[in-house]
Amino acid sequence: MKEQDKKLIDSLRKDVSRKEKAGRERRTLLAQTIYLGTLGILISLPIVIGAYLGQWLDEKLTGFSFSWTISLILIGVLIGCLNVYFLVRENE
Repeated sequence: MKEQDKKLIDSLRKDVSRKEKAGRERRTLLAQTIYLGTLGILISLPIVIGAYLGQWLDEKLTGFSFSWTISLILIGVLIGCLNVYFLVRENE
């Protein structure tokens, strides 16, 4: 048998075993729902915390012209997106 034929057969065996493994480990509807809920919490929690913290800072620093609420909401969006990115990358 040629070397190329051996490589092709090995590659096909890997593909078949990966496909069989994916079929056995298929996620259930409940697992997918929990995963999506986790993603929602990871993105919304930093935004809400940033909004409340920014509003509190705006009330405490009344003479200051910088809007803490908007700034901390934007930082919360950034942190939330990073959280989702890292979770999705970890689960691939």
